[in-house]
Amino acid sequence: MGRNRTEVPEQERWNVEALYSTVESWKKEFENAMGAGEKGPRWPDLVSFKGKLKESPEGVARFLDAYFELERKLSKLHVYAHLRLDEDLGNDSLKENFGRISSLIHDFQLEYAWVEPELLSLSQEEFEKLLSHPKVRPYLFHLEKIARMRPHTLSQELEEMLALSGKALETSYKAFGALNNADLSFPAVENSQGEKKELTNGTYLLYMRDPDRTLRKTSFENLHSVYRDHANSICEMLQGQVQSHLYVARAKKFKDCREAALFPRRIDGAVYDNLISSMHQNFDALHDYITLRKQLLGLPDLHMYDLYIPLVEEVQTSMDYDEACQLVAESVKPLGEEYAVQLKKGLFEERWVDPFENQSKRSGAYSSGCYDSMPYILMNYHGTLNDVLTLAHEAGHSMHSFLSRENQPYVYSSYPIFVAEVASTFNEQLLLKLLKERAKSKKELAYLINYEIEAIRTTIFRQTLFAEFELQLHRWAEEGVPFTPTLLKEAYVELNRKYYGPDLILDGGIDYEWTRIPHFYYNFYVYQYATGLSAALALFEKASASEDAKKRYLQFLSSGGSRYPLDLLEIAGVDLKSKEPVDAAMRRFRDLVGELKKLLA
Repeated sequence: MGRNRTEVPEQERWNVEALYSTVESWKKEFENAMGAGEKGPRWPDLVSFKGKLKESPEGVARFLDAYFELERKLSKLHVYAHLRLDEDLGNDSLKENFGRISSLIHDFQLEYAWVEPELLSLSQEEFEKLLSHPKVRPYLFHLEKIARMRPHTLSQELEEMLALSGKALETSYKAFGALNNADLSFPAVENSQGEKKELTNGTYLLYMRDPDRTLRKTSFENLHSVYRDHANSICEMLQGQVQSHLYVARAKKFKDCREAALFPRRIDGAVYDNLISSMHQNFDALHDYITLRKQLLGLPDLHMYDLYIPLVEEVQTSMDYDEACQLVAESVKPLGEEYAVQLKKGLFEERWVDPFENQSKRSGAYSSGCYDSMPYILMNYHGTLNDVLTLAHEAGHSMHSFLSRENQPYVYSSYPIFVAEVASTFNEQLLLKLLKERAKSKKELAYLINYEIEAIRTTIFRQTLFAEFELQLHRWAEEGVPFTPTLLKEAYVELNRKYYGPDLILDGGIDYEWTRIPHFYYNFYVYQYATGLSAALALFEKASASEDAKKRYLQFLSSGGSRYPLDLLEIAGVDLKSKEPVDAAMRRFRDLVGELKKLLA
């Protein structure tokens, strides 16, 4: 289990004290921010604007100033609480702090559900007059986004009622989370030596990469057998979640669930359709890779539990953390000295990263932070090459956040989720390029190429498979088709058969894999992994060939959320409304598979 959190030296912790020096100072700020209490409005000064936004543009500007100032304070409080909790998930007082700020943010959202309906009660002419007023210029794009929602905004009373239903509509998602993360336990598994090993959602991912095929097979079967035993309950949870999406979509007068999810960010449905269409046209490339995988592993048949084992043994498994930071900082030099110096400063001097495991620390990795903080990176670093690439990935997120906050006002400082994976994947490509240039053997080069192939397989092909399944779920709900485990498993297996082709045997639990995928509860989120990687690969190719393209990419990183997502990507030079970026990623996939064939021939 490793060290207790109190045993971790300061130089191996992220600098959360830069946000609040002590928990007591956080609590004091929380008390100041929480407002008047629960019986009346929490923030009466802000609520006093209710019913008066129509009176003058100056009043709208004053309200928005105060509104975003409060939101900014709550954001800072939330970031500190969640970072502290993730250091030690077993700490009850940290859980309580996180619960308190989460509840306060919910109250904030509920108390201001009236704002958009009131603004949209202005006539079209009045609203355009408001937009042209110099006092509201700092909020122009924010107000334009509200105006875009005019056809789908209800009366104040109905919007408040919809906001009140928010917690109830989260029940299915929360129930699945409780089942998946806390209640389910899995039978122990055995390796080929007959040794028993503990099986959890975390160890499962490690076992899927283990050379021991017996361990992989029993892990796959044992894990999915538990989900199969809960398939009826999970099917109802999934149906409840999709029905909540349908409820909101119909209440707000969208033609379907997908439009309701994509419309606010002005994502054309063609982006989603083009992604799926491009996969269908390139199934043969994935089938070819599956056949190659079967051959290189020397297996008479290939199963789902054979998909994640590396085709080439990982060469570098003992890189210390400082060396990894140095390598990541060096890899970003093509983006210019200013970018590289800032990242190095963050990694080595400002303590952006919490690098190592300790007891009860959150697993995995992420980048976080707020407008009034440095970026924060959570890692669980063990020295593998995969860990180094994860550090590069999270550093990409963090530099995107850093540049957005440096160059944008608070209201536009957060980049939209749609473009979130672009910078992270771009930085992975920079590191891979450096590593390939320095590869000391064919084996090392082959490992790196296979890593790239797997990134495209799991992030574009697999996530698009999920996106296609998610679209089908919502279409069934819209058509009034009730979900059953049989309906879902047959559709899911058929999709896997199309994507992976005849050389992959679909058995041992794949028909119940849909029961354990949390992304199906996220409301048309998962496709963005695939579009994000496609955009990143296209931008990396452009920036590697042209100084102008590099400048445009840095401009994109500095633009935060100041435009709609597709417009942000067009600044950098990528048009995701066309099929070209995804098709280019598919060409890249084919080229990499060809390179791997030659290397390992």
